[in-house]
Amino acid sequence: MRHYLLMLIMVSSTIISAQPNPNLEIKNGSISGRVIDAQLNEPIPYVNVIVKDLEKKIITGGITDTDGTFTVTKIPEGTINIEITFIGYKTILKQEAIGKGNYDINLGNIFLEEDAQSLDEVTVVAETSTIQQKIDRKVINIGKDLTTSGPTASDIMNNIPSVNVDQQTGDIALRGNQNVQVMVDGKLSNIPAAQLLKQIPSTSIKQIELITNPSAKYNPEGMSGIINIILHKNVNIGFNGNLNVGLGYQIEPKFNSSIDMNYRNGKLNFYGSYGNNISRNRNTGILNQTEADITQTFNFLDDRRSHLFKIGIDYYLNDAHTLSFFTNQNIFDGGTLGETELFFNNNPSNDQVQTFDNINENNSQQYNGNYKYNINDEGHNLELEVDHNIFDNDLETLNRFMGSGARPNFDEFTNTQRNRTTINLDYTNPISETIKLEAGLQARIFDNNIKYNSDARVRNQSGNYIPTQTVFNYERNIYSAYFTYGKQLEKWSYKFGARAESVQVDALALDTDLTNNNVTTFPFENNYFQIYPSAFVTYNPTEKNSYQFSYSRRVDRPGVGQVNPIPEFNTPLISQFGNPELEPQFTNSLEVNYTRNLEKGSITGGVFYRLIEDEINQGVFVDRADLGSGRVILTNDNFDNTSAYGVEISSNYRPTKWWSLNASFDLYVRKQTGFAESLDPTINNPTESDIIVSDVEVTNTIYNFRVFNNFKVTKSLSLSAFAMYRGPDTGLNFEMEPMYFVNLGLRYNFLDEDRATFSLNFNNVLDTQEIAIVSERPFRQTVSFEPEFKTIFAGLSYRFGGGKYRAKSRKQRDNNEKEGGGFM
Repeated sequence: MRHYLLMLIMVSSTIISAQPNPNLEIKNGSISGRVIDAQLNEPIPYVNVIVKDLEKKIITGGITDTDGTFTVTKIPEGTINIEITFIGYKTILKQEAIGKGNYDINLGNIFLEEDAQSLDEVTVVAETSTIQQKIDRKVINIGKDLTTSGPTASDIMNNIPSVNVDQQTGDIALRGNQNVQVMVDGKLSNIPAAQLLKQIPSTSIKQIELITNPSAKYNPEGMSGIINIILHKNVNIGFNGNLNVGLGYQIEPKFNSSIDMNYRNGKLNFYGSYGNNISRNRNTGILNQTEADITQTFNFLDDRRSHLFKIGIDYYLNDAHTLSFFTNQNIFDGGTLGETELFFNNNPSNDQVQTFDNINENNSQQYNGNYKYNINDEGHNLELEVDHNIFDNDLETLNRFMGSGARPNFDEFTNTQRNRTTINLDYTNPISETIKLEAGLQARIFDNNIKYNSDARVRNQSGNYIPTQTVFNYERNIYSAYFTYGKQLEKWSYKFGARAESVQVDALALDTDLTNNNVTTFPFENNYFQIYPSAFVTYNPTEKNSYQFSYSRRVDRPGVGQVNPIPEFNTPLISQFGNPELEPQFTNSLEVNYTRNLEKGSITGGVFYRLIEDEINQGVFVDRADLGSGRVILTNDNFDNTSAYGVEISSNYRPTKWWSLNASFDLYVRKQTGFAESLDPTINNPTESDIIVSDVEVTNTIYNFRVFNNFKVTKSLSLSAFAMYRGPDTGLNFEMEPMYFVNLGLRYNFLDEDRATFSLNFNNVLDTQEIAIVSERPFRQTVSFEPEFKTIFAGLSYRFGGGKYRAKSRKQRDNNEKEGGGFM
C-alpha cells in the first residue's frame, strides 16, 4: 500500500508541475532525530518511524540506525503525523507541518519509556502463572511457579487445567481424551508426543495454548483439540542466553540440561540451542486373572539418552521482507530391560519367566524455511513456509523364555523410516480496524515405511513357531484450503471459516513366511473429501465479563501406531497390534465459556458437547492362535457413534501479596458403545465357538480437581504446593481407579538481577500415587503399576548476556500466537 501511495504522489506531482502554477517553490521535506531509552539514556537501534497524513494513511517511514539516529526524506508539504514505535515501549505521537521555512525538521532527542503491559522479554518470566480465555483458545502463561514443578514439559502438564498425562506411558489427554494434537510453536513433530514432552525443558516454555475448538486455519486433526507449546525465543539485540541443569532421583537417577543462545546484530539474528535428557526409570507391576488364578509380574528398567540441537537464522532484508531458516536435530539412544514372571497358582509346574532386552535408536531431523512479505505495517502480509521432517528408527528386542511349556526364544528387528513434508501459503488482510480476512493453501505429504523381522514370533496353522518378515507401507497425502472472516463490533465479535480437505490414503502390508516364502498381502485404500466449518462468537458487555461460543468439526485420523500390524509389545498374556483398516473418526464440537475478571484474579467456566462418528477405541480380543492360554490381543477398531459433554471451571487468584493460587475442576460424561470378546477360562480345550462377542455400552463420568499454591516468603524465596485428585475412569474394557497426590516445591533467586534460580521439588510426598486398573472383559483381571512417582528434583538455571533491545520476531502468524524459535 505504501508503494501505491508513493506512486500516486509522484503521478500527482507530475500532473501538478505540468499545469501553470505561480508557486514554483513547492518541494519535499524531511524529518530527523535520535531515539533514546528514557531510563538508561542510551540510543535504541531499529525503532520504527512512520509518517502518516491527517487521514492516518501511511506516506513513508524508516528505522533508526545503531546509534539511534534516523532521517526520513521525501515528505510532501502539509501537516503530518509521526509515530515512533518499538516493541516493549510506549508509542510516541507527534504532529508537524512541512512547508515554507520548515522543510527540514529536527525532532532532537526522543525519549522512549518501557511499556510494562507489552514487555515480553525472554528473560522476564512472571512469578505466577496466569490463564487467559481468548476467542478460540485458553492460554496459560507459564510463570516460575510451574517451572518449579519439574524439569520437563511432561512434569508440568498435569498442573494445566483439562490436561492429564499418563504417569506410566507419558501419553497426554485433553478433556479425558488422548485424541489430541501436540504441537511445538505451531508445528507437528515426527517425535512421538510422549517422548517429545520429556525432552522439552520446562524453563523453555513461555505459554501453553489449549485450543479445544480450533478455527479453520488450523489442521482439523485431534478430536479433543490441539495443545500448542510456545517456547521462549530470545530476539534481544546483542548476545543472550539461558543455561539450565537438573537432577532427579527416587530409585534411578534422571538428569537433564539445556542451553540456548542468541546473537542479534543489524539485519541478522542467529540462534541455537542444545538440550539433553539422560535418565533411568524403574517401573514395576502385577496382573491377576482371578478366575483362572494366574498372576503375572512386571519389572521394567527404561534407559534413555536424548540430545536435541537447534540452529536458526533470521535475515531481515528490510521492513517488508524477512527470510528465516532453522533445523532441529534429535538423537535418541535408549532401551528397556524387562522381566515378567507368569505364575499358575493352581499348577506351579507351568510357571514361566520371560526376559526381554529392548534397544532403541532413532534420529529425527527437521528443516524449516520461511519467507514473509509485509505488504504494509497494518498486518497485511503473505507468508510461505516449507517444513520437512525425517525420522529413522531401529528397534531390536531379544525375548527369552524359561519354564515348563514355555515358547521358544525369539528376536525382533524393526526399522522405521518416516518422512513428512508440509507446505503452507498463508494470506492475512486486516481490511479495516474491525475486519480481518485470512486464507491459505496447504499440502502435506506423509510416507511411512516399517520393516519387521522375527525368527520365531508367529505360529503357523500346525502350531509351530516360524520365522517371519512383515513390511508395512503407509502413505497419506492431504491437500487443503481454508478461509476465515472475522469482525469486531462494539461489544460483539465473530469469526467464521471453513477448511476443505482432499485426503488420499494408500497402505500395504506384506507378511512373508520365511520358511517357504509364502507371501500374504493386506492392501488398504481410503480416499475422501471433507469440509470442516468453524464459528466463534464473543460478547463483552463490560470490561469484567466476557462470553464465548464456538463450533467446529474435526477429524481424528489413525496414527501410524494405531494402523501398524507389527506388534508393539509381547508378553506371555498380552500382545498389542495396530489395525491397518482403521478409518478416521469425525467430531462435531460445541463449546460455551464465561470469563469474569476479578479485582485479584479471574475465573473462567465453560461447558462443551461433542458428537463423535465412528469412534476409534481400543478393543481386547481373545488370541485365536492360542485359545485356552489366557492370552489377549489389544488393538484398535472403529466403534459406533458416541458422545461426550462436560463442564470446566478454572481460576487464578491472589488472596494476599504473598499467596497466589491456580485452581481448576473439570467433569466429563462420555458415552461409549462397541463390542468386546470374552472366554470362560474354565473351559477345557476351547474352540472359536466358545468365544462370546457382546455389545457394550458404557457411560463414564470423569472428574479432576487440582490446585497450585505459590507462597512468596521473601523477595528471593518462594514455596509451592500442588494437589490433584483424579476420579475413576471407565472404558469399554478397563476401569482405572482414582488417583491423588501432593507435590511440594521451593524456588530461590540469587545473583544480580536474579539471573540465577535454584529450584527443589518433592513429588508424591504422601506416597499415595499409583496406577490401578480393573477389567471384566475378556476375563476378570486386576492390574497395578508403580513407576517412580516419589521423586526429588533439584534444578539450577542461569541467564546471561547483556542485550537490552529486542528485534521484531521471526514471524507473527495468527497474531503472534505461533512464534518460532526457542528450544525446539
